[in-house]
Amino acid sequence: MTMGLSSGSPNNASETTHAKVLIIGAGPAGLAAALYAARAELEPIVLTGMNLGGQVSLTHIIENYPGFPEGLPGPELGELFKSQAERFGAKVVLDTATEVDFSDQPYKVKSYGSNYTSDVVIIATGANPRHLEIPGEEEFTGRGVSYCGTCDGFFFKDKEIVVVGGGDSAMEEGIFLTRYATSVTVVHRRDELRASPILQSRAKGNPKIEFIWDSVVNSIEGEDTVKRVQLENRNTGEKTKFETEGVFIFIGHIPNTELFDGQLDLDKKGYLVVNKYTETKKPGIYAVGEVADPHFRQVITSAGMGAAAAIQATRYLESLE
Repeated sequence: MTMGLSSGSPNNASETTHAKVLIIGAGPAGLAAALYAARAELEPIVLTGMNLGGQVSLTHIIENYPGFPEGLPGPELGELFKSQAERFGAKVVLDTATEVDFSDQPYKVKSYGSNYTSDVVIIATGANPRHLEIPGEEEFTGRGVSYCGTCDGFFFKDKEIVVVGGGDSAMEEGIFLTRYATSVTVVHRRDELRASPILQSRAKGNPKIEFIWDSVVNSIEGEDTVKRVQLENRNTGEKTKFETEGVFIFIGHIPNTELFDGQLDLDKKGYLVVNKYTETKKPGIYAVGEVADPHFRQVITSAGMGAAAAIQATRYLESLE
């Protein structure tokens, strides 16, 4: 789930709002937490960040969330989460957390527009797409390089494109991009995909999708827009030029935890460390969804973590009374 977080950004707010429960992030994890906290009459405040719905809002179709056998668009699912939480009293604020102070209670959170204190903080800041960090990637971002097929696929109508990656996201987006592109070439560093069997079957059975195995993209080249990539075979070391008009990169995500570094424990990959109850080392602070889950990273598991955190938060607040 994507969040635009930055630390230390000033605001001009003179008043401070206190919340029993403050939720940072509004993807499935954050909004599920909001729903459960609201039903417990805790009147949660949700700071949405830059992207209401998180990664879900960038997904064309969600097919594996229970209760929707025909699937539904990701943005629509995000709106349903939001509406249900608001129905029970959650307050969803279109603002981004910029600074936190967890040194003592009540905990303090600054956003671009306000100052908050809270007895409980539920962190659901998600993760951002990982970059290849190769020559041309940054230069051509928005001019042929993309990290979101759902967002940008339309602009590649009748073009030949490359998808980098071999997991579920790469296959889902690659299949989606065949709606627009004349061909999709998947470049994967291994000789087999990591995606689920059903997605592998769909991708390999799609006549528009081809594969280049055991290869990495070393650079992205062009003039005003992308024209080609340089590939390197990891087994032979051979380097070749591959003509393409677009490069879509799906190689994982980086958790949005910069805001919490030094205040909460992070693992070696930068994810927030929680126990089985979604609790961090600080009492009353919980972390849910992709910011604390590098393993499952599914809508349903994120929502489940959000619900669990809100239940724990309710019990924690009861213990203080």
